[in-house]
Amino acid sequence: MTDNLNPELTTTTESTDESQLTRANTIVRAEDHARPLQLSNITIRYGGDRGGAEPVTVVEDFNLTLHAGEMHCIAGRSGSGKTSILTVGAGLTFPTSGRVLWEGDSLEQMGDDEIADRRRALIGYVDQGGALIDGMSALENVLLPAVPDGEVEQRTEMAKDLLDLVGLGRRMRHRPAQLSGGERQRVAIARALILGTRVLVVDEPTASLDRASANRIISILKDTTNDGIAVLVASHDHELVRLSDTLTELN
Repeated sequence: MTDNLNPELTTTTESTDESQLTRANTIVRAEDHARPLQLSNITIRYGGDRGGAEPVTVVEDFNLTLHAGEMHCIAGRSGSGKTSILTVGAGLTFPTSGRVLWEGDSLEQMGDDEIADRRRALIGYVDQGGALIDGMSALENVLLPAVPDGEVEQRTEMAKDLLDLVGLGRRMRHRPAQLSGGERQRVAIARALILGTRVLVVDEPTASLDRASANRIISILKDTTNDGIAVLVASHDHELVRLSDTLTELN
């Protein structure tokens, strides 16, 4: 009895199917990399767990897709939920409901250790004021994220380049007390980029700065998008709002 199956044909077909599947998966992953951060139906509530107090809804049903090389600004009055959205997007806090996706992967499916590892590789976070360590030089502050992985020596030249990029190459040995508010903010941005960040999340980067310092910060943020980095920034600075690629205004 002759077997009708042609082994060569079967192998070719299987190979073709595998090739198509690999290509499809590659396309999907490329799309995920092009959309490094997505927030889907995010609701954030605080309080209501003690004494019968009603919970306060800060953000409700918020959606955002952040693309590589794009600067998106979240604008709104104080208390409108800007910072809450940033910390949720950066995986520092969790929403009451909704999904956060990093490069297509949902944080709901990750454990705490995986979230921490992925955040270190993907996201650089700069809070209000920059939060530098007083006893360290500008260079040491920039290198701080490289300490846990023992990569300080390997990242030192990159740290110097980043300080040059933000206009502080000659101030790398200075400590925070010897720097202006705008300079400290620039050091914090350099620090957030040291691990090869693909998403830069920045909270009110120009608050309390003079116009010249604020404009320099805005220029640095715009320049980072030229390298394909996505920037998510919360601000009420009219110039930053104007120069952002996309904008969400919170009521």
